[in-house]
Amino acid sequence: MGEEKVYPTEPLRCWSKAKELRFKYYKDYVEAKEKGGIRWSGSAWAFNAIPSGLGEDVYSVTGEPYGATSTYFENFSLQCLEAAEKAGIARDLCGYLRNYWGGLLLDKFIMPDGTILDKWPVADFLFSSHVCCSHAKWYQHAGELEGGIPLQAIDVSVGPYPNIPDREGALRYIVQQMNESIEMMQEVTGRDYSDELLIEAIKNECRSFSLWAEICTYNKNIPAPLDEKTMYSLYVLTTLNPQRKEVADFYHELRDEVRDRAERGIAAVAQERYRVITDSQPPWAALQVFRHMEKEYGAVSVGSWYTFGLMGAFDEESDGTIVPFPPPQDRGLSLKTREEALQAYADYRLRNWGWRIFQSVDERLRITNQLVDQWKVDALISHLNKGCEGTSIGILEARLDLLKRNVPVLTFEGNMADTRDFDLERTLARIDTFLDGVGLKKLTSQ
Repeated sequence: MGEEKVYPTEPLRCWSKAKELRFKYYKDYVEAKEKGGIRWSGSAWAFNAIPSGLGEDVYSVTGEPYGATSTYFENFSLQCLEAAEKAGIARDLCGYLRNYWGGLLLDKFIMPDGTILDKWPVADFLFSSHVCCSHAKWYQHAGELEGGIPLQAIDVSVGPYPNIPDREGALRYIVQQMNESIEMMQEVTGRDYSDELLIEAIKNECRSFSLWAEICTYNKNIPAPLDEKTMYSLYVLTTLNPQRKEVADFYHELRDEVRDRAERGIAAVAQERYRVITDSQPPWAALQVFRHMEKEYGAVSVGSWYTFGLMGAFDEESDGTIVPFPPPQDRGLSLKTREEALQAYADYRLRNWGWRIFQSVDERLRITNQLVDQWKVDALISHLNKGCEGTSIGILEARLDLLKRNVPVLTFEGNMADTRDFDLERTLARIDTFLDGVGLKKLTSQ
C-alpha cells in the first residue's frame, strides 16, 4: 500500500466524442419543434425505446441528468432551488426534482456548456418509470407547470427482480403498462406507431446497457483503466438516449478502447495504490474530491453500484461472478413482434441494480460485498446523500456489514444537487484523516 509505483497512463481517445454526443442530445431537444419533431421529458429510468416508435425525430430530456447538470452550475442551481422554495416546495424532496421544477418556475433552461435559455422547451408529453417515491409525482407537477402536459408513468415496483416468486406476473404487469403508454403517445401526437422502429430502439438500448456493464468489468484490473469521476461523463449517455444507434455504437467504441487499456496496463491514475468504491450519487458541484484523493494519495475510486448499475445490465455466473448481461438479440430471443419485443425488454430492464436496491436492503448489501471482492476494493466512501431518499436506503446497513469484515468505511454528509448541504473543506479534511488512518500517507512525488 505504501509503494509508489507509477503506471503508464494516457487520455481517452473517445473523450471528445462523448462530450459531443451529450451536447447534441440537449441541442436536438431544444430545436426539435423547429424541425417538426416531438419532445418528451421524463425520468432517466424511463423505457426510452418506447417513444421511438413514433418516428426518428423524437427527442427527450431526462430529469435526473438535467438536475445534475444544473447543480454543476452552482449559481443557476441556487436560483432554481430558491424559486422552488418560494413556491412552497419542501427542501427535503429530491434535489434533482427541485432543480428541475425551479427551472420550470423561472422559465429558464441550462445547456451543458452553461448557456442559459430564457424559455423552457415545453414537452409534448411526459413519460416516466415509477420506482422511487418521487418519479411519477415529479412529472405530474411538471406537466401542470408546463400547462397541462399529459403524463404516463410505468410502475416498476414489482420487487427485487429476478428474485421474486411471480416473474411472469410482473412481466405481464409491465408489458400491459407499456402497451397503454403506446396508446397514449399515439393519441397525444396523432402519429402512427412503428413496431420496426420500436424493436430497433430496444436492441440499441439493451446493447448500450450491456456494453456499459462490460466496460465497468474492466475496472477489476489493477491498475483500473478508468476512474469514477471520468466514468460519470461516460455513463451519462445511458441515462439520456441509450436507444439511439449512435450511442450504442459509441459504447462499442469505448468498450474496445477500455479493453485495450486494460490489456496494456494503462491506468486512469498513474500512482494508483489504494482502491475505493462509493455508494450513492456524488455531490455534483464538488467532484474535485476525487482528484484530491488521486493526486494527494494515489487513491482511485473504481466505481460504485450507482455508476455501474444505474443503467448497466449485469448477470451473475453460478459462482457469483458479476458479468455483463447480453442483450436479448444476442441470446437468441425472437423480437419479431411488438409483444415479443416488449416482453424481452421488460425482462431486461427489470434486472436493473438500482431498482433492486431501491426495493431491498439485502440486495444492496449483497451487491456491495460483491463489488468489494471482485473489484479488489480496499475501502468504501459513503455519501450520506440528503438529496435522494432512494439511494440512501440501506446505506448505513452496508457500512455496518463491511465493518464486520474489517473493510474500512468513510461516511460524509452532503447532497447530490444542493450545494448548501455540502461542506467541501470539511469533507476533504475527513478524507485526509480517513486515508491517513488506514496507513496511506501523502505521495512524496506529485
